[in-house]
Amino acid sequence: MKRDDDYLRELLSDLEGEKGWRVELILPMAPKDTDEKRAYHVMLLCDAGYMTNVIDHTYRMTSSGHDYLDAIRDDTIWANIKVVTASVGGVTLGLLKDLGVSYLKQKILIETGMQL
Repeated sequence: MKRDDDYLRELLSDLEGEKGWRVELILPMAPKDTDEKRAYHVMLLCDAGYMTNVIDHTYRMTSSGHDYLDAIRDDTIWANIKVVTASVGGVTLGLLKDLGVSYLKQKILIETGMQL
């Protein structure tokens, strides 16, 4: 299965919007493609340190996951990141975060005059 960066962003955003701090991830006996996709992408987020397994089938977003989401949350920033990365053919999650942080710094500079 191919990693879907848009889906990762959507998944983190959905998880952050939940009332509770934990997410249960139990695959049914006959999982649908959407169940498999969700499970795989949660594992990718764990690999990256953006989520962690707390106990059997229970996960939570890490502080790094919140930072990653904050860096890419803005739709305009995300669109700019997608344009830049489309020209290079592939990109890591770390680079997506770095680009998001760079765009945030630029936005802060424009809005406040403060260079970070």
